[in-house]
Amino acid sequence: MNNLDIKIGFVSLGCDKNLVDSEIMLGIINDEGYTITNDEENAHIVIINTCGFKLDATEEGIENILQITQYKENNICKGIIVTGCMAQRYREELLKEIPEIDAIVGTNDFDAIASVIKKVLDGEKVSIINKRSKTLSEKLFNRRILTTPGHYAYLKIAEGCDNRCTYCTIPSIRGAFRSRTIESIVDETKTLTSKGVKELIIVAQDTSVYGKDLYGEIKLVELLQQISKVDGVHWIRLMYLYPEQITDSLIDEIARNEKICNYVDMPIQHSNDFILKKMARISSRKLLLEKINKLKSKIPDICLRTTLMVGFPHETDEHFKDLCDFVEGVRFDKLGVFEYCQEDGTKSATMDNQVDEETKKQRKDYILDIQKNISASKTTQYIGKTLEVITDGKLDGEENIYCGRTFKDCVDVDGLVFFKCDYELLCGDFVNVKITEGLDFDLVGDIITD
Repeated sequence: MNNLDIKIGFVSLGCDKNLVDSEIMLGIINDEGYTITNDEENAHIVIINTCGFKLDATEEGIENILQITQYKENNICKGIIVTGCMAQRYREELLKEIPEIDAIVGTNDFDAIASVIKKVLDGEKVSIINKRSKTLSEKLFNRRILTTPGHYAYLKIAEGCDNRCTYCTIPSIRGAFRSRTIESIVDETKTLTSKGVKELIIVAQDTSVYGKDLYGEIKLVELLQQISKVDGVHWIRLMYLYPEQITDSLIDEIARNEKICNYVDMPIQHSNDFILKKMARISSRKLLLEKINKLKSKIPDICLRTTLMVGFPHETDEHFKDLCDFVEGVRFDKLGVFEYCQEDGTKSATMDNQVDEETKKQRKDYILDIQKNISASKTTQYIGKTLEVITDGKLDGEENIYCGRTFKDCVDVDGLVFFKCDYELLCGDFVNVKITEGLDFDLVGDIITD
């Protein structure tokens, strides 16, 4: 069989950073002449790019691998390759417990996926786990095959993390923080916009410290300025900005630069100083309020998204009340909540005063109820206003009903705008929508036509 006759199935799990890795691997596979298929059951090789950050992600990975192993029974599937964080973290356990796995490829080595496929097809068992952090060849990013709709794409500007939060395994899995060069990111931006991408979603484990390792100082503002000059870029959305490194110059650039959405994703995890210290976060309640108030002052329509963790070891009812009071006082536009998970290999896993599972769930539900009320009150404030909306598509089974997002809404994690349009719209079209109704998290409106 030549490469064109060999079908490669691909399953991508986990976060948006992992998705970029999957897209790079797909690009490599495509360049080698293999046929990429969505029908994993009839693929000759199936690759599962896994997440291993939390227990539920690991369980999802195991379930997917076990499902794929059944495809070997039809004598079509010749090999199963497991890549990503779970492969990096649990190589020995995976090979021992699931012998049907033919290859394990860690997070530092997925650029070798083409040679791994060849070896598996030749009947070899392969295991590549490189503990040494490295930066991928910049050329690989321009070979990505986008799996997102063509009008938006994730732009990964760095790999790894230097923070040592006591609950997190990312530094041990992904290695040290490594920035890409400004030139390479701008070059990839040009490639993406040439394919029709209009919205760039900037991601890294800690976006706010971009460039510090490479240039000796943080260069996020300069990077954003250079990206903004690329023709075709309409929106730039910033994710995963740690509050400690949100500088005045960055706030000023967001306020000044029309292409940067007035949207900041700032995962604070908690507001209580005692819990933050236990987490080894360098934030404090005072610092958080200073950053938030400055953002709101300089950018009046700023959309603030955050992520919280409840049930961390030692979190008492008093600590939790402090967090609830903080959420009610700040009134975040968007908010997600995770229950603390006791991850092997983390410092927090061995702490005493672990919180029971039922209490974690109750606390998560309680904060989500608070946020639901905040969100509902915020959506109603837009009734009667006209907002710019990027079209994400037409609703299945609905006549002329489309959905899209405002600058306040990141794909998959935030709300949508639903509106009727009597003429055909394409994904990525920007339209003006007058809001007529505010739901708990979404908006409803009428398109404004010239």
